[in-house]
Amino acid sequence: DLPAGTFLGISSLNGGSLCAAAAATGRTVLAGCLRNAAAVRAAARRIAADAPIGVVPAGERWNAPEEGLRPSVEDLLGAGAIASLPGRSPESELAAAAYAGAAGRIGELLAGCGTGRELAGRGVPADVPLAAEVDSTDVVPILVNGVFEKWTG
Repeated sequence: DLPAGTFLGISSLNGGSLCAAAAATGRTVLAGCLRNAAAVRAAARRIAADAPIGVVPAGERWNAPEEGLRPSVEDLLGAGAIASLPGRSPESELAAAAYAGAAGRIGELLAGCGTGRELAGRGVPADVPLAAEVDSTDVVPILVNGVFEKWTG
């Protein structure tokens, strides 16, 4: 029910920790997902020029800290959507292959994965089809002084 154009940020403790660690190295950090994959890929290529580009599918923390990390279908598919870059690593190539193999089933796969079931269980199942909208926005969040802002190119 949010009006079009609303800037919305959703927290991810693991993703946030990894973004902060990457920024601490002096690297440029962009936030990407299925919804903005093409825009993030283009921005990363423009910013990096000929330098290597890292794509990090963060995964999620289980509800209990002692359980550690769990794989994240949405992060794997999002990384695969972004990773169609020249000279990609074998890891990026496999993520891109997973994304290509999921074509036409992304909504179904997200609804059935751990995060999709968790969102439904928490009363926000409508978030799942929103997350499955590939390239539905051209907003590229860039981390500036610890806060994501809209990259203006």
